[in-house]
Amino acid sequence: MGSEAVLFALVREGKPVWALLLVATAGNTLGSVINYALGRWLLHFQDRRWFVFKADQLDRVTQTFNRYGRWSLLFAWLPVVGDPLTFVAGVLRVPFWPFLALVAVGKAARYGLVICASNYSVNWF
Repeated sequence: MGSEAVLFALVREGKPVWALLLVATAGNTLGSVINYALGRWLLHFQDRRWFVFKADQLDRVTQTFNRYGRWSLLFAWLPVVGDPLTFVAGVLRVPFWPFLALVAVGKAARYGLVICASNYSVNWF
């Protein structure tokens, strides 16, 4: 909740909301892109003993992701499940541009709600 608290405080200080929304969304989305890249890259090492995920775990996560589809990436902003969700998207080789769009929309919506929750006369420009 660190980024939300900082965003909340900056909105309350009267900083330009569009700039805050853009920077917060871009920064958080970049973190998800890194998770995605790690998922694509680390899969090459799945046969190694030290690999974190076992084959049955990957199968289970794959089935769950496939059940809900790409649209589940709109929920990449959620605590606990968001980071693994973006990692699995990389493992499953979800096409990058749809991944990026869905994750960015979800994260922007979250930060938009934080801005609205600041219950302050918002300076959008």
